[in-house]
Amino acid sequence: MELMVIVITVCALSDPNRCEEQRIEFSSQASLNRCVMNAQPYLAQWIAEHPKWSIKRYRCEYRHMREKADAGGSPRQA
Repeated sequence: MELMVIVITVCALSDPNRCEEQRIEFSSQASLNRCVMNAQPYLAQWIAEHPKWSIKRYRCEYRHMREKADAGGSPRQA
């Protein structure tokens, strides 16, 4: 199992210019495309728990991709 992350950009309903990034982590054997296609239940749960926020966009990534980027490495070599 690989740790996947749904990265969501959310904005406050009271101030649509106040936006931030949130991360939902879970274990999966799915591809990134499959993660995006199956993200709806996770997004619905997040928005139910945070009713003062609106989801503007989302994407999926593997957790280790973020860790490499944070460490100064590049998740993709050009």
